[in-house]
Amino acid sequence: MLQTTGIQVNLVVYQGISINRITMPRAKESPLGTFLRERRTHLDAVALGFDTQRRRTPGLRREEVAQRAHVSTTWYTWLEQGRGGAPSAEALDRIARALMLTEVEREHAHMLALGRPPGTSYQGADSVTPRVQRVLDSLPYSPAMVRTATWDVVAWNAAAAAVLTDYGTLELHKRNILKLLFCDPRAKQMQREWESVSHFVVAAFRADVVRAGASDEVKALVEELCRQSPEFDALWRNHDVRNYSDHVKRLRHPVLGEIALEHSQFAVDGRADLCLVVYNPVNEEDTRRIRAWVDSRKTTGSAPG
Repeated sequence: MLQTTGIQVNLVVYQGISINRITMPRAKESPLGTFLRERRTHLDAVALGFDTQRRRTPGLRREEVAQRAHVSTTWYTWLEQGRGGAPSAEALDRIARALMLTEVEREHAHMLALGRPPGTSYQGADSVTPRVQRVLDSLPYSPAMVRTATWDVVAWNAAAAAVLTDYGTLELHKRNILKLLFCDPRAKQMQREWESVSHFVVAAFRADVVRAGASDEVKALVEELCRQSPEFDALWRNHDVRNYSDHVKRLRHPVLGEIALEHSQFAVDGRADLCLVVYNPVNEEDTRRIRAWVDSRKTTGSAPG
């Protein structure tokens, strides 16, 4: 056996005849390649319009995945074999669509290939699942809602309707926190510290929009707010960006008087475009008043829409 750099040459001798057999080094096992290979075996070739005759293994062939992803068969083969380096994020997304990966599987592929999650894309939502609504309803005296990255309120509980805004009485296009804060005199009057709240909200809104990949989706909303509210227009031009942090919301409620609420927010099902917002009374007196007000509304039939 002869050893050269990177290539092993085995000298095989058969009764006076010498044959050189060159063995190329094997590619390193690729977690990404293994994952992609396994995923394509689960696809239905017939449903995707491919002939299944003379097919020895289930799923799609490599050339069929390459065809669906608009990449070369050779390059895709190398990718499964762990050769040729990391793919671009754009090429990986084409492969994800070709393999019909779920969002979780797409993220996993990006982590395996590039060591980072894929860029977010805004999905939009006009409602939540019954399970999420049950979570909201399990907080009977803490105002809670689910909002989108464009700050549209898509779900809320009875306490939110009683203490914040009865969103069920509003038209769909008006169920937006920014529209209420800057364009609704009643909502504006309820904010005891409107100026600081408005600064914070616009800066947090800008960050949310970019994080969720919804910049294009909010253009019409931003233009509308800039036309209707000089205050919003000025704040938007500042380009300030902030993350949410723990803070206390102080309101002048028309029935309850002044109340203070601690603010917390949580991601909904790991989606960057949905946020669960919960407000908890900061003291026993506010808790008592909110409890009595929410209960009185239940007896009169008022409930979230």
